Amino acid sequence: MNEDIAKGNWKQFKGKVKEQWGKLTDDDIDVIDGKREQLVGKVQERVGIAQDEAEKQVSDWEKTHKYKW
Repeated sequence: MNEDIAKGNWKQFKGKVKEQWGKLTDDDIDVIDGKREQLVGKVQERVGIAQDEAEKQVSDWEKTHKYKW
């Protein structure tokens, strides 16, 4: 996917990410900047779960919101 399109999608979905994972800060959201690996890592860190569980949660979120990276 084109990087500009991905960044545009991210701007639209930032609020939905914060709804899903309320422990993420605005700074976390800025660091993630539309990068899936960063989202998984921050979810793992802030929520205090294993990486495979963070991967599953992000994957489920992607399917629910039809998000494309």
